Amino acid sequence: MTETRARATTPEDLARLFVERANAGDAEGLAELYEPDAVLAYPPGATTVGREAIRAVCERMLAHAPRPFRVEEALPTVRYGDLALTSTRPADRTGGRVQLARRQPDGTWLRIMDRPEIRAEAGAE
Repeated sequence: MTETRARATTPEDLARLFVERANAGDAEGLAELYEPDAVLAYPPGATTVGREAIRAVCERMLAHAPRPFRVEEALPTVRYGDLALTSTRPADRTGGRVQLARRQPDGTWLRIMDRPEIRAEAGAE
């Protein structure tokens, strides 16, 4: 069965869609937010490349992560042509998350790089 999922019409939509799909336990839907050859810097210290590998990592993450996931404070998006750098500040203020998205030919947006775990240095905030 093929499921039709909402698509990101702005780069900022990606964070909201990620949270919605994570709360639904939808690892396949999470992976669809990434380009086929995207790079995910997760788990910490590792690099995950490609949509199928990202789906597998999301399955493992969803099996262990506490829920609900919440939409975090968005920092201003930086755009350059068809690229957008998005970032959020985690609720616990321990660092940040940063993603690079690209506008697709149909006008929707997908992540091409994602670093979801950036820890602040002690005394840096």
